Amino acid sequence: MSDAEQAVTRAHHEEWARVVAALTRRFGDLDIAEEAAAEAFATAVERWPADGVPPSPGAWLTTTATRKAIDRIRRESKRDDKHKEAQLVYDDDPPEPLGAIDDDRLRLIFTCCHPALAMESRLALTLRMVGGLTMPEIARAFLVTEAAMGQRITRAKAKIKAARIPYRVPSAEDLPARVTGVLAVLYLVFNEGYLATGPDTDPVRHDLTAEAIRLTRLIHALLPDDGEVAGLLALMLLIEARRTARVSAGGELVALAEQDRGSWDTALIAEGHRLVRERLAAAAAGIAPGRYQILAAINAVHTSARDIRDTDWSQVVALYNQLTRVDPSPIVALNRAIAVAELDGPEVALAAIDGLDGTLAGYHAFHAARADLLRRLGRSQESRSAYDKAIELAGNTAETVALTRRRDQLG
Repeated sequence: MSDAEQAVTRAHHEEWARVVAALTRRFGDLDIAEEAAAEAFATAVERWPADGVPPSPGAWLTTTATRKAIDRIRRESKRDDKHKEAQLVYDDDPPEPLGAIDDDRLRLIFTCCHPALAMESRLALTLRMVGGLTMPEIARAFLVTEAAMGQRITRAKAKIKAARIPYRVPSAEDLPARVTGVLAVLYLVFNEGYLATGPDTDPVRHDLTAEAIRLTRLIHALLPDDGEVAGLLALMLLIEARRTARVSAGGELVALAEQDRGSWDTALIAEGHRLVRERLAAAAAGIAPGRYQILAAINAVHTSARDIRDTDWSQVVALYNQLTRVDPSPIVALNRAIAVAELDGPEVALAAIDGLDGTLAGYHAFHAARADLLRRLGRSQESRSAYDKAIELAGNTAETVALTRRRDQLG
């Protein structure tokens, strides 16, 4: 990749949300903002390698995107009222007050997570507009097809237009009503970085995990008493602490049981444990923990063990039992069964996992978990078939390599 191409990639990560936010504020239309921004970045891909990277890439992208938006508005005769607004390339209006959030990307996430939209629509729209995830990545995060996800995002944009939902910088009073959706967006962005779903990307995308952590830290500063914000930050830190141990030098995903725990980031673990302890103290005072707080506590148990054999599996299962009551999803049931295998044996866990076949048949981790349990039970042929299905469905190359090795080691 050339220096110019690297500059475009870096600018996309750093400037996308700011450009979209600026255009949405000016033109009041998410479709125009997104499409004009995309055209501006496409133009950068074509011109920067030949003309050189401009001194101020962000300003260049904003100006180019604004011109693209104006060109589109002029082509649409039905937008007469916006045609007048589009006569000037540069917006001389005073900047809109920043409100409670002094960060472009986080402000746009809170803006898109409008409570008038259904939660799934908020998440999908925000991941597309702000998170920088592609349609295939978002679809895989929700375990749906690309077509279904595209329709969901289209419906969300249509709802914004039909209901005349304004683009408005949220005030401090707006934050509590929107924070649940914002946390879900950041968790999904972090998950895509933790284990990228596409076959042509790095298996672990530190740019996404680092950005999700940065934004969650900002929310924690804004809402220091919100337990789920603290829980999500702790969860991210404890997972991020293991990042360097998760992929081998040969490009293979390394399972938790096989990771070099000496390479884990002790500073991140200490910070994550401190946040978990604070939330446990709140729970002792009668404040019930939420989903992210329980997930953080589970990861605190894992990162407290010096060796996989030292893991307190009874505590892990107890926490999953608690999580099941808060989030009775099939993914939680699958992860609980994996923990049960360490406590009660693979046969008990396999019975629990097989009951999820109807809902998780298209999820590679379901078949990978079955394959491992069948291997431990000595049912090699069935295990091989399950590994084959997991390999077929897995998108991440590093995970495919690991699954293939385990399958090929079967007798």
